[in-house]
Formats: sequence, structure tokens, C-alpha cells
Amino acid sequence: MSTPDDAERLSPLAQRWPRACKFLLSGCAATVAELATFPLDLTKTRLQIQGEAALARLGDGATESAPYRGMVRTALGIVQEEGFLKLWQGVTPAIYRHIVYSGGRMVTYEHLREVVFGKSEDKHYPLWKSVIGGMMAGVVGQFLANPTDLVKVQMQMEGKRKLEGKPLRFRGVHHAFAKILAEGGIRGLWAGWVPNIQRAALVNMGDLTTYDTVKHYLVLNTPLEDNIVTHGLSSLCSGLVASILGTPADVIKSRIMNQPRDKQGRGLLYKSSTDCLIQAVQGEGFLSLYKGFLPSWLRMDVVTDQTEKGKEGEKGNETLMFLVGKTMRMGETRDEKRNQEVMEKSPV
Repeated sequence: MSTPDDAERLSPLAQRWPRACKFLLSGCAATVAELATFPLDLTKTRLQIQGEAALARLGDGATESAPYRGMVRTALGIVQEEGFLKLWQGVTPAIYRHIVYSGGRMVTYEHLREVVFGKSEDKHYPLWKSVIGGMMAGVVGQFLANPTDLVKVQMQMEGKRKLEGKPLRFRGVHHAFAKILAEGGIRGLWAGWVPNIQRAALVNMGDLTTYDTVKHYLVLNTPLEDNIVTHGLSSLCSGLVASILGTPADVIKSRIMNQPRDKQGRGLLYKSSTDCLIQAVQGEGFLSLYKGFLPSWLRMDVVTDQTEKGKEGEKGNETLMFLVGKTMRMGETRDEKRNQEVMEKSPV
């Protein structure tokens, strides 16, 4: 006769540790997506920071001599001048960042959906609750991941600094964390957090609202069904809207994070995100806020598509976690049988 403990042990893994499983799966999916799209992220960061007008105040001539490049020329330039593998420079803190951000966002969103907001009387989860929950979850996840984002941006610019004859700031990821912490303290690890969480909120708002709206419109008003084509078109549109809303904050974030600092960790170019915004518009024009837009959009399409497929495919995730749990239980059963055989053979 089975006991409650046996029933709990034999239950699927997703039922025993639902949030832990979702955290693990989201972290693994985010890692794969990050490795595949990181060259686009590196190219985006280089484009966002090139031609900084604020550097003229420090007498830095790099902005005058460096030619402006588009996405393709920037990527090819990195390969030719620094090497092919440099397209993944800074990928380690990027993976750290995605694990913290995606996992934190997933757990926060699930908590908000199940505990704070709850479903309506007809068991339906309204769109406005999804949008608010997604924005709040994105803000929490991005705030937690800000130190890894800071290190990622600075390491992405190390190759450019070397070409300009400037000394490298870090020997590696852990040295970067230690140096930033030593110079600016705990507060220094959260440099640029304001535009960072603004970007997260705007991206999540544009992503969630546009994806659901476009998908429902296509299903109701076109011959398309709820399949991979519909999801792909919805992801394309939601990535476009999210990039339009989030790129200005992303540019400000990258510049604040990468700016030179004094021995106390204080920025030498910008006093705040508002100051960075004003200097960028006055010195480079309004369109400077959309530098790196194309690689940002392309990269966001891939990430959005995978994220929304994950939301659409909760049954598939549950099946995967069931199979994982079943495999683990088979291993536990074999171990129990071996232990029982040993006990029977051993003398009393």
C-alpha cells in the first residue's frame, strides 16, 4: 500500500518543484538563445557607443578618427581586426545575466499571476494583467541582473579599446566584478540600473501586448491558424514594437555603463541617464538614440519567438519535465532494488 510520501516521490518532477523546473528550463533556453545571437548583441553595443559626442569633452580623438559603420561592416570589422571568436567577447557574463534575468522574471511572473492577480471568474487571464505582470517581472529580473549586464557591456568594448591603443580594463569576468566592486562598492555594480529597468519595462510591454494582439488578429481575420507561421509573424511584429520602445533606453544604458570612471567609481561623462539623453540628442541628433536598432530587432525576434513558443508550449514543457522526472524515478527505483539486494545478502 502506497503512503503519501511514496505518492509525492512518484509524482512528476514538474508537480514537486514547479518553479524550480521552470527556472531551470528558462535558464537553459536563455543560454542557448544567448550563444546563438550574441554576435548581434556585440554588434549592437559597438554601434550604440560609436561616435559619442560626450567624449569630446575629455579630449578623446577616437571619435573623430573612427569611421561610422553599419551592422554588417561592424561585424566584419570585428572579425578582420580582432578575430572571429571576438564576436563572442563578453558572452560569459551575458549567460550569467540571462540566467538571472530570465529565471527571476519567470519566477516573479508566475508569483504575480497565481498569487497577486489571479484569474478572472471564467478562468481566463486578461491581457492587461499579463502586461502589468510582465512589466513588473521584467523590472525585477533586470534589476537583479544589472551587475552582469554592466560587466557584459564593458567586456564587449575591450576589443575596441585595444585597437585604439588604450589599456584593457579587465583580465576576465571575475576580475571585472572584483575591480568594479573595489572601485565603486556595491553601488558601483548597479551603475546604469535606471535606464536598464526602463528598457526592460518598455520591451516587456511592447512584446506582450503586440504579440497577443497580432496573433489574435491573424487567427480571427485571416486564413492562418494558430501554428508556427502565426507565432513567427507575431514575434516579428512584437520584436519590432519592443525595439522601437526600448532602443533609446538601451543606448543610454550602454553609454552610462561603458563611460570612464574616476578612482571612486563615479562617471566622468554623464551625471545621470537624463544628462546622457540630453548630450546624445544635442551632440548627435535624435536618431542617435536608435543606434544599433537593426541588430537589436533581429536579436529580439529570435528571443521573443523562443519565449512565446515556451508560453504556447506549456504542455510540451510539462511533458519534458515528466520524462525527466520519470527517468530520475527509474534511477531511484534501481538504487532501491540494489540496496535491498545488498541488505538481503548481508549477514544479520
